[in-house]
Amino acid sequence: MTLSLYIARRFATAFAAVFLIFFALMFLIDLIEQIRRFSAANLTLAQAMGLSLLNTPGSVYRILPLIAILSSVALFLALARSSELVVIRAAGRSALRTLAAPVAATILIAGLAVAVFNPLVAATSKRYEGLADRYRRGDESVLSVTREGLWLRQGGTAGQTVIHARGANPDGTVLRDVTFMTFTGNSGPTRRIEAAEAELTKGAWVLSQVKDWSLVPGENAELRAGRADSLTLPSDLTPDRIRESFGAPSSVAIWQLPGFIGDLERAGFSARKHRVWFQTELALPLLLAAMVLVGAGFTMRHARSGGTGLMVLLAMASGFAIFFLRNFALVLGENGQIPVAMAAWIPPVAATLLALSLLLHLEDG
Repeated sequence: MTLSLYIARRFATAFAAVFLIFFALMFLIDLIEQIRRFSAANLTLAQAMGLSLLNTPGSVYRILPLIAILSSVALFLALARSSELVVIRAAGRSALRTLAAPVAATILIAGLAVAVFNPLVAATSKRYEGLADRYRRGDESVLSVTREGLWLRQGGTAGQTVIHARGANPDGTVLRDVTFMTFTGNSGPTRRIEAAEAELTKGAWVLSQVKDWSLVPGENAELRAGRADSLTLPSDLTPDRIRESFGAPSSVAIWQLPGFIGDLERAGFSARKHRVWFQTELALPLLLAAMVLVGAGFTMRHARSGGTGLMVLLAMASGFAIFFLRNFALVLGENGQIPVAMAAWIPPVAATLLALSLLLHLEDG
């Protein structure tokens, strides 16, 4: 038990060190990118650093599998150089039994990452998208999906327009049972429009079966209401901007994701990408454990055996291959080429089985 805790502590220390190194490097790289991207917005250094601090956690979270395999390689290289691996094997411990401690620590770390770090990444990503949109366009366009339908806000120099619809087509360009509410400055709502359907064309919404109220303080709006078969309202929204308003699935905390998926589907949008992301998050502990096993399979050997550099290179190449194949499977899942569960679970399961086969062959075979 004491030996297992010692190995687990060594692995956790290596994981924390690699994590902090990558966080610092990616923060500096992202800071340069934010300064370049928003050069026209004349951001101050403090604003650029704020954007980088919001964006970096998501970037680091996406490469946790690579951090896991680097931590595994660092741990077993250190144990090999100090001859601790020789002592452990001489004490009668098999390779698989020795790996139980770092694998358990990995699963615990991955569980904490999904339960705690994932909501933090979701909050920072959402905040980053809002700030980036404001710096880039001078206004924000925000879409929110709830049980009552979807809410979309388009802003500009003329004021804000809040759009509510009971349903929509998958790309959000056709809204059903829609209400437009226009606000000007601090004077409150000035106009309300209800329509059976609204279709987004180039530069405008085209409404059908319209009822229009002019909201003037002190007057009966219903008496002034007008009806029309169709109406055109100017808009700077595009289908791409509406899709961007959803943000990435990673901008929704995992605890809120099942409800968000249900709201999306009730509103008429496709939630396949969010389903794939949800299953991928559930499979993250298994993927990180597989990465640790792969790293151990190549580096869990005595330093005097030679070829350490080649083994490290093979371990890293294997880790990158698994990472690439996992991302490729996610793309296929998001596009509907393979089932959602297969896209999320097959890569980590296959990586785990291959790593165990490698360990049995090299260590106990």
